Amino acid sequence: MATFFKRKATVVALAALSLTVAGGGIAVAAQPEAKPGPQARAGGQPAVGATEQRAARSAMRATLAPPAAGQVAWAVVSSTGTLLQHSGNVVSAFRFAPGYHVWPGQYQVLLDYDVSQKAYVATVGTNDSVNVPPGGEVSVAPRLETPNAVFVQTRTSGGSPSPRPFHLVVTS
Repeated sequence: MATFFKRKATVVALAALSLTVAGGGIAVAAQPEAKPGPQARAGGQPAVGATEQRAARSAMRATLAPPAAGQVAWAVVSSTGTLLQHSGNVVSAFRFAPGYHVWPGQYQVLLDYDVSQKAYVATVGTNDSVNVPPGGEVSVAPRLETPNAVFVQTRTSGGSPSPRPFHLVVTS
């Protein structure tokens, strides 16, 4: 009878140990991820500020009317974020100042109509007939919490965030 209890105690102890280890593994796996540092956010969009929200709402109220089907809105933006040329529906453009969670070469182009469900195409380029812009890459996305804006990120050919002039086309 004593042997039976010894074996049962051993089994119970092993079961308890297994559950403890398994429970600890689950608890470790369920921990929230650490907040990403600035390196982990490369390419992420900066938060939308109150000034940006007011400008976006104001632009939507002053709409000319979205381009008809088959038409496009377009903009040529310098590496400093200056709007060089644009169609009538483009309201403004600016480059975010680099800082914490903001990378060089991040831009916002604001339009006067909802472009959240439109297609965006961008390429590195300028309207300067004398100079060829530096090589690079461009990524575009809908702007966070701003349905009438496009977020643009420019990079070097090696993939490092860097200011580049660009052309943007928004299809209707």
